[in-house]
Amino acid sequence: MRLMQFKSTRDATNLVSASQAILQGLAADGGLFVPQEFPQLKPDWDQLSQFSYQEMAYYVLSAFLTDYSEADLRDCINQAYDDKFDTDLIAPLVKVGDNYHLELFHGATIAFKDMALSILPYLMKKAAEMNDNHNEIIILTATSGDTGKAAMAGFADVPGTKIIVFYPNGGVSTIQEKQMLTQKGDNTFVLAVEGNFDDAQTEVKRLFNDDQLKDQLAMADRQFSSANSMNIGRLLPQVVYYFYAYAQLVAKGVVDGSQAVDFTVPTGNFGNILAGYYAKRIGLPVGKLVCASNDNTVLYDFFKAWSYDKNRDFKLTISPSMDILISSNFERMLYHAIGEDTELLKELMARLDQDGVYQLPAYAKENFVDFIGQYADEQETMAEIAQVKAEANYVMDPHTAVASKCYRKAQAAEGLSNPSVIVSTASPYKFPAAVLESLGQDTLGLDDDVLLNRLQAETGVPFPPAIQELKDAPMRHRQVIAIDQMEGYVKELAVK
Repeated sequence: MRLMQFKSTRDATNLVSASQAILQGLAADGGLFVPQEFPQLKPDWDQLSQFSYQEMAYYVLSAFLTDYSEADLRDCINQAYDDKFDTDLIAPLVKVGDNYHLELFHGATIAFKDMALSILPYLMKKAAEMNDNHNEIIILTATSGDTGKAAMAGFADVPGTKIIVFYPNGGVSTIQEKQMLTQKGDNTFVLAVEGNFDDAQTEVKRLFNDDQLKDQLAMADRQFSSANSMNIGRLLPQVVYYFYAYAQLVAKGVVDGSQAVDFTVPTGNFGNILAGYYAKRIGLPVGKLVCASNDNTVLYDFFKAWSYDKNRDFKLTISPSMDILISSNFERMLYHAIGEDTELLKELMARLDQDGVYQLPAYAKENFVDFIGQYADEQETMAEIAQVKAEANYVMDPHTAVASKCYRKAQAAEGLSNPSVIVSTASPYKFPAAVLESLGQDTLGLDDDVLLNRLQAETGVPFPPAIQELKDAPMRHRQVIAIDQMEGYVKELAVK
């Protein structure tokens, strides 16, 4: 098999292997790694429809991670997708009304980030061995709610690593926050910052690209890497579950292996929906990708006006993982859409940094034909939770509800007729207050234990292990800092 290489969105001559890209996280020039070319799979759906999740993961990832041996890659997959998940299916496809929901919340932290962050530590550890890299790896990550916990759970006590997570103070649900603050592991560190997710992520990217800091780390035999979807090792495992969803539809007799399927994806940082686009690029029959936004409509507005404009108020919503104005993974999609023109990409990214806005060149619009932008505001989201519960006796979290409502809107506006999959990104147990309020219950003054018990009565679904563990878990972290204190904290942990 030909060795797959990855290049930076900001310098096409910056070529590395898959393992090197995973170790680095971000390219040294500030860009994101993308495949030099997309492998072309020719799926045999009679065979793939019988695959386990582990078999599907090998089928997809082996096409990209070509410098990993078969034995090493299978070992990473088998260690990742084991009894950490509460179902052998790992990512079951469930019929809800006229749609199917791809449930990606059966892992250790009951959110879709588990799907990739369960395997990333194993991929990274193996990458270090393959490249004779003995540096301590400092995982530096900003989170809008779910990545932080899932990353810390994945890297907890992994030898040769530390993980530092920053999240917006007051910008995540109480369950999301408690999950992070109770995380075990002597190598895990989490801090709330006085600012929003975009502020934290911008500072993390600045620290990644600080040459002086890189030199200090190198002198101490340490290096940064990333656990969010800017790391190609986080993004590619997400491609797997799009193939797995389609395979389940084939097994159910819904499609025959040639019919296109539409996916609606609750979207913040653009990694999840980009994985769907990558799935289509390598051979999955994808129809439309509905990019579902909440009240932070920067992506919806892009698809309407072809202008990316972050100059707007940042809104805190009941779907906090989507409260993002700078979708870092959108750089990859933009790069593909403009014909992989690195100079133009750098110019557009500079405009976004300096002016907060850039205009898409007219010729590139046709390369977004796979996408439909839609949004659901908070009232529509709450109403959707109530409607689906009434119609299908199925309880969704707010992010999934945004996607569900956006699909209805897209279907009405565009006449969508393909089989439809809603990408369900979190358990309702992560957002009990918002879900119960949507179902007409008064939650004022109630603590999480009461809320969770009430939600269990509504869902009829037993508490996931993640919630059971959370009930008695002691707080291990609690510190709030300003954005301009992040650098000092990182240096204290990473350099000294």
